[in-house]
Amino acid sequence: MLIRRATSADRATIHAIHREAFRREPGVTPVEAPLVDDLRADGDLVDALSLVAVREGDLVGHLCGSRARVGEDTTSAVGLGPVGVLPAHQAHGVGSALMHAVLGAADALGYGLVVLLGEPAFYSRFGFVAASTLSITAPDPGWGRYFQARTLTGYTSTQAGAFEYAPAFSRL
Repeated sequence: MLIRRATSADRATIHAIHREAFRREPGVTPVEAPLVDDLRADGDLVDALSLVAVREGDLVGHLCGSRARVGEDTTSAVGLGPVGVLPAHQAHGVGSALMHAVLGAADALGYGLVVLLGEPAFYSRFGFVAASTLSITAPDPGWGRYFQARTLTGYTSTQAGAFEYAPAFSRL
C-alpha cells in the first residue's frame, strides 16, 4: 500500500470513496462526500494533508486536514476529517496507515495540534485524547469525549480555547 498526496486527478474517486465509506442508506449521498469538495472549493483544505491510500493501483482510502482555529490561534491547528476507506478495505490497516501518515505530515509542517470528532476507542491508539483535557472547547458541547485532540511537536499550552472547524463544516 502506498500513501501519497491527493492530486486533482483523484477528486472524483475521493468523492466516491467518501460516498461509499459513509453510506447509510441506498441512493443517499452522505454529507462527508461533498464536505471534501466544499473544503477544497473554499480554499480551506490543506493540500499537503489531503492523502490517499493506493492498493494495487487503485485508490481505496482518503483523509484530509483543513484549516481551523483554536482560541485566537488561526495557524497551528488542523481539523482532521473526514477519514474514508472503501468498505472492502476497512479493517485492513488502510485507515491506520493514513492516520500515521497525516500525523507525521502535520508535524513536519509545523502544526501543533490536530483535532477531530471520532470514536475514542479507535483514535486513542494514535495519541488522541479528549480535547477538553487540553482546555479546548468543542463547537458542540454534546460531542463530549468524541471531540479529541492530538498534540504534535509544535504544540504549546497557549493553543487552547474554543475550537472552530473551517466554515464548510458549519454548512453540514
